[in-house]
Amino acid sequence: MYDPDSTAVVVVDMQRGFCHPDGSLFAPASESAIEPVTDLVARARDAGASVVYTKDTHPEEQFDGNHYYDEFERWGEHVVEGTPDAELHDDLDVREDDYVVEKHTYDAFYRTGLEGYLDTHGIDDLLLCGTLANVCVLHTAGSAGLRDYKPVIVEDALGYIEAEHKEYAVEHADWLFGEVSDLGAVEFA
Repeated sequence: MYDPDSTAVVVVDMQRGFCHPDGSLFAPASESAIEPVTDLVARARDAGASVVYTKDTHPEEQFDGNHYYDEFERWGEHVVEGTPDAELHDDLDVREDDYVVEKHTYDAFYRTGLEGYLDTHGIDDLLLCGTLANVCVLHTAGSAGLRDYKPVIVEDALGYIEAEHKEYAVEHADWLFGEVSDLGAVEFA
């Protein structure tokens, strides 16, 4: 049972680039996650919980001259700032009072205002859903746990490329730093 006053649903990177067939990094399971994500968001809103959306966005020149890591080299050019790829999927019910975090790496806490928003709103528990399970969802959940938030990954509201990627993320999170739930078990006080 989650207290809506201290709980936020964090919807990770449900963008056209990942969830739409025309997206640069389209994963069919990410498109399939839209319905369970919107269900979780609707239930959270009805209870009065906060809703946060993250957007993975990359300036075209972000990785120019990097010493070590170049996401475009790893994944190809994706969710470039200002392109339709970077926009949240049209089927999401994003509202004016939702908090939208633009991030430039896997972790939604890294150099963003997410922690400040959560602290200002008295949020302790995070219900994480979205895509990709073993990349941005997992890194954001791990970072949340290290910051003393309770990260709960909602396993049937996740997108992924391969089923084993989702299984790895869920098992790793459950073992190391968070909890795992399914939609049916998420209830608000």
